[in-house]
Amino acid sequence: MSHHIIEVQDLKFAYPDKTAALKGISFRIEHGESVAVVGANGAGKSTLLLHLNGYLTPQEGKVRIGDYPLTRKTILEARRTVGMVFQDPDDQLFMATVFDDVAFGPLNLGLPPDEVKDRVYRALATVDISHLSDRPPHRLSAGQKRRVAIASVLTMSPDILVMDEPSAGLDPRARKNLLVLLQGFKHSKIIATHDLDMVMDLCERTIVMHDGLIMADGPTREIFADDALLAESHLEKPLTMQTCPACSPPAGCHPRLRPSQKT
Repeated sequence: MSHHIIEVQDLKFAYPDKTAALKGISFRIEHGESVAVVGANGAGKSTLLLHLNGYLTPQEGKVRIGDYPLTRKTILEARRTVGMVFQDPDDQLFMATVFDDVAFGPLNLGLPPDEVKDRVYRALATVDISHLSDRPPHRLSAGQKRRVAIASVLTMSPDILVMDEPSAGLDPRARKNLLVLLQGFKHSKIIATHDLDMVMDLCERTIVMHDGLIMADGPTREIFADDALLAESHLEKPLTMQTCPACSPPAGCHPRLRPSQKT
């Protein structure tokens, strides 16, 4: 299933002001993997993600999406393979109704109207927002907008799902619902996020970026157990791996949850 594979080789990218966002990174993601990309602000995560479906093309190095090297000539094929959910759903929701937004992609592929309708209804049902199909997106909550953005990607039937900060701005209930939703997806998933507890729940592999470079790439729990690596990358352990200094229970007890102490 080579169409599910992403391979990046010595990728470099600088913005017009000469800021080097990516300084030569390489990795390969196989079919069915769920991979987190983590790092502090400015590490290069979003710039990397924008290369994975052609919003940016390599200045130096190579990106391969399935059977195709990513070039200006193969961008459309890459975007059929890789579904991108942006950090801000408002960046990809612009139609009058939820239905229209979710239908936009397959309509532009030239699919028959009946097939488009079927894809839209299935995608809305998958993310549990069928009841919102006639609502204007700008009237929705942040969590609902996130689901609409995901549905708009699912209608394209991508082989790989790429998400930039999917839990940003969500309240605890919306975050939990999103987590359950993503756990049920069978796609290959690449998730850039500061939510390291979500990474623990979703991703067996983690890539750590810092200053445009890959600092580490390996099993998530091993990565998050490396105190020196986290400190160098300006990251903190997930709450579920932090121990309580007062009562020293097994990992998972966070200081905010510790029992009150008697004096």
